[in-house]
Order: sequence, then C-alpha cells, then structure tokens
Amino acid sequence: MADAPHQNVLEIIRVTREALRKSDRKVADAILADPRRFLTATVAETALLADVSQPTVIRFCAAIGCGGFQDFKLRLAQALALGTPATHSVLLESDGAEEIFDKIFDYTITSLDWARNRIDKTHLAHAVDLLAAASRIEFFGFGASGIVAQDAAQKFPLFGVPCGAQMDAHQQIMVASLLGPQDVAVVISNTGSTRSLFEIADIARGNGAKVIGLIGNTAPLMAHCDVTILIETLDNTDVYTPTISRIAALTVIDVLSTAVAMRRDPAHRSRVAAMKELLRSSRSS
Repeated sequence: MADAPHQNVLEIIRVTREALRKSDRKVADAILADPRRFLTATVAETALLADVSQPTVIRFCAAIGCGGFQDFKLRLAQALALGTPATHSVLLESDGAEEIFDKIFDYTITSLDWARNRIDKTHLAHAVDLLAAASRIEFFGFGASGIVAQDAAQKFPLFGVPCGAQMDAHQQIMVASLLGPQDVAVVISNTGSTRSLFEIADIARGNGAKVIGLIGNTAPLMAHCDVTILIETLDNTDVYTPTISRIAALTVIDVLSTAVAMRRDPAHRSRVAAMKELLRSSRSS
C-alpha cells in the first residue's frame, strides 16, 4: 500500500497493519513494539528479530510504500525525530502526571503532523477563495465542533465580513434559511455523520450559498458540501484524548482566517492592526 514519502512511517504501519499479509504483519508488530531497535538493524537482523525471511522484510518495505529497506530506515529515523509515535502513547493506570504529560503531548504533536500531511491543499485554496468572496459567513457545528464554530466566528475581524455561529438547532435552521448566493456556510463535524448538518448544508445550498465542510473522516456529509477539507487525525475516542480533532480543526480555522485576511486590501489590514493595538493597550503592563 503506497503512501506519500513525507508521512510518518510508524503511523502508516499502524494504519495499514490489518491489510498486510500475515508474515508482513510480524515485521510490523516487531517494529511497532520497539522501533528504535531497528534504526541500525540490517535486513538480516530485522528478519531475525521479526522471525521472518529476508525477502519478507523487503516485501514489507514495499507494502508500506517505501522504496527499499534503506528508504524505510530513513523514514523510520524521521518518524522517531518527531517524537514518541502515537502507538506508544497509550495511557496506563500506573502512569503518573509526568508520563501523562509526555504521552498526551506526543500523541497530539504526532496526530497534528499526520493531519497536516493529509490535508488537500487544493481544497484548502478553494475554500479560501469562497471565504474571501463571501458577504457573510456562518459556522455550524454541534458539541465540540460547535466550540470550533464559535472560535471561528470570533475571527470575523480577519475574515472581514459579518460572521456567526449558532448553537441552537432551531436557530441554525433559521440562519441557514436566510443565507443567499453571496454567503458561505461552514459545517464542522469530526464524524461527518451528524444528520442535522446534512439539513443545514442542504438548506444553505438551496438558497444559493456555498457550503464548506471541515470534516474529520470520509463521511456522508461530504456529499452535501461544495468543497470539503478533510482534517483526518489519528482517531482515538478514548476519554483521555478528546481534544485532538478539535485542535486540528482550530488550526485549519486559523489558516483559513489568516489566508483570507492576507487577501484583504491594505486599509482593512491597517484596521485589524489598529484593533489589535487597542486590545494590547487595554491590558495591564
């Protein structure tokens, strides 16, 4: 299963493991159990550690998208340089505050890097075009995605047009019904399966508004959007790591709002700078 060379090879192994041949999975399991052990290993040593043949090691490298064993080792070194892989970030009952601190930070950093390398920048640029041309922008989401929507609406000085984010389902329908051809609706959902958002998107599009989806998985909501930015994180619904998808979505919102702000004329950017200066002056020194 080929993959882009800039992706974290340990996460590629983790995600593709079940699709590998049984013997290739033995190599995968050995590497995931102790990746640093393989940084200096030869093909023969890797085969011995995984209890497979040397041709199996070479086949495994090809199966995960590497251009040979040396390419695999280079990408392994790059992956380890990013920090502890997510596969090693499982929290244990015996973990103290320091271990929890390190594991959550490591998991978050690795997951953000995963998302960064999988986002389609063509879709991102299309979304910026739509937002820059909008007369009004409304953000929609529920639960944690609703919090992302509220944060996005607060960036209206950067977007340069009126922005809103309604949390009540009835208010969302009302607002979507009032959008027009010059407006943009942004629907935010990590699962991409919230049926209420299907209706919101369809109402907005039915009135001529464009709909941008910020979605965490390939999901049904994508079919209701004009452009989708897939923000895929290393999905972990464990109660201990509930914020990673939200952090990734907030980061994409920052990218969108900043990119739109850079499109505005110098007068608008000057007003934003003046606004920030007023905020600074209101703080105690």
